[in-house]
Amino acid sequence: MLDKIAKQFDFQQRALNLRAYRAEVIASNVANADTPYYKAMDFDFKQALKSADEASRKLGLDTTDPRHIAMSEGDSHRLGAQLMYRSQVQPSLDGNTVDMDVERAAFTENALQYQTTLTFLNRRISSLNDAIRGGQ
Repeated sequence: MLDKIAKQFDFQQRALNLRAYRAEVIASNVANADTPYYKAMDFDFKQALKSADEASRKLGLDTTDPRHIAMSEGDSHRLGAQLMYRSQVQPSLDGNTVDMDVERAAFTENALQYQTTLTFLNRRISSLNDAIRGGQ
């Protein structure tokens, strides 16, 4: 029974994890805004969520012998997100591609989507709680 309830939240959990990771990536861009030759990075959230969802449905490989090597993803594929360089909006003399207006907009949009997902989860939990209590 609890497995069925937990599965209801898997998708939102993956979405929240990806939103948190995207906030880290954007914060890294902002922190390196004055670093010469730094290239701003980001990832396609929709594709990353789709990739994470597909990966969660695949069966993992069992290691039946201590000599088996566990499969692991690199940092560039963390949570199903593949980091890519963001296209340069305005060239700079020092080769840095961070545009603070783009970063602010991306951070605001990501924070809003994160909060929206939390609100959705909160309402879902409240409705499940009401169902368990019997609608009191």
